[in-house]
Amino acid sequence: DTICYCDLFCNRTVSDCCPDFWGHCLGIERPFIVPETCERNGNKFFTGQTYRENCNLCTCGAEGRWDCEQNACLIEPDVIYAVNRGNYGWRAANYSQFYGMTLDEGIRYRLGTQRPSSVMIFLCQMNMDPERDQLPLYFNSAEKWPGKIHEPLDQGNCAASWAFSTAAVASDRISIQSMGHMTPQLSPQNLISCDTRNQGGCAGGRLDGAWWYLRRRGVVTEDCYPYRPPQQTPAELSRCMMQSRSVGRGKRQATQRCPNTNNYQNDIYQSTPPYRLSTSEKEIMKEIQDNGPVQAIMEVHEDFFMYNSGIYKHTDVSFTKPPHYRKHGTHSVKITGWGEERNFDGTTRKYWIAANSWGKNWGENGYFRIARGENECEIEAFVIGVWGRITMEDMQ
Repeated sequence: DTICYCDLFCNRTVSDCCPDFWGHCLGIERPFIVPETCERNGNKFFTGQTYRENCNLCTCGAEGRWDCEQNACLIEPDVIYAVNRGNYGWRAANYSQFYGMTLDEGIRYRLGTQRPSSVMIFLCQMNMDPERDQLPLYFNSAEKWPGKIHEPLDQGNCAASWAFSTAAVASDRISIQSMGHMTPQLSPQNLISCDTRNQGGCAGGRLDGAWWYLRRRGVVTEDCYPYRPPQQTPAELSRCMMQSRSVGRGKRQATQRCPNTNNYQNDIYQSTPPYRLSTSEKEIMKEIQDNGPVQAIMEVHEDFFMYNSGIYKHTDVSFTKPPHYRKHGTHSVKITGWGEERNFDGTTRKYWIAANSWGKNWGENGYFRIARGENECEIEAFVIGVWGRITMEDMQ
C-alpha cells in the first residue's frame, strides 16, 4: 500500500521506503553505489568528511577532490624553508604553540601595542660628547647588572605586549636604580586587569596609559599577582584584584592581599614619568649603557613569528603570495644591549639584543637580535626610558 517515488533522471529512489523496490517494482537487482573518497597520507575520507591542514579546514568534495580554506597560516613551512635556504642572516623554525593559528590570529592575539601619539611622552634631549662617550662594540645589560635583568615572560594568546614590555622595563630599571635592594619582577596581569582607562586588556593597549598607571597607581610583583592566560582564567579573575591608596609623598600602599594567597608581599612599585629618546642609534646605546634596558615599539611582519636565531631582518620570501600572506602589526619589546658580527667578506652586521614576551622556547631563549642602525621594523623610531620611584626608605 506504500507508494515509492523514483528519480527518473538518475534512476535512484528519492524515498527508498520499500526494501524490495528495485527487484519488485523495476525487476532489477539494486545497484551498489560506491561513495566517492578522497585520500590524504594514505587515509581515505568520504565525501563531506574533513581534516585540518595547519590553519585550514579541508573538506572531501566531488570527484575525490579536496576543498580547502585559503587562510594564511602563522607558521608557513615554505617560508621556513625559503629563509633557511637563503642567505638572510637568520634562521627560521616551526613553533608548536603557533601551529594551526592563522596569520590574522597571530597579529590579533600575540602583539597588542597601539602606537601612541608622539606628544604623549616628552622627548629627552641627550648631549653626547664624541670624545668622552665611547661606546663598546658589545654590551649586554645582564652582564653589567647580574641578577637585576629579568627573564622574558610569555603573554600567550593575549594581545598585551603593552603591559608585558612596560612591566619588564620597569622591573629592570627599579632593580638597577635601587642597586639590587629591590629586584621585583612586576606583574603584567596587574596592568591588564586594573589599567582599564582607555585600555583593552588582552585586546591591546597604549604604552602612555600603562606608564601613567604605573606612575599614579603602581603595581605589585608577578608572584603576588600572577599572570593567567585568557583560556585559563576564570571570569572572576579577569576583574581587578589589587587596589592601592596614597600614603603621602607620592607613595602608595596596597589595600588588598595578593591574589596569590601563598604570597604576602603586596608592596606597590611605581615609576616616574617616562621619557622618549631620540631616534639616534648612539643615544639609545648610551641610555642603555648608563641606565638599563629601554622599551621599543616595532612592526612585526609575518616572518618574525618563525624567527629562531641570528640577526633578524624582514625578508621578501612571501612577495609572490597574495596580499593576505603579507601583514604586520605593532608590538613592544625590551632592548637590553647590542653587538656586531663579522661576515665572511669582512663586513660587519650590527644588531640590538631584545627580549620578547613569547616565552623562553621562542627565539634565542626568549630573546632575539635585530639589525641595528637602520631602523629595521621601525624599532628605533619610538624608544622609551623611565626611572623608578625610589626613596632612601626603600633602599633600607
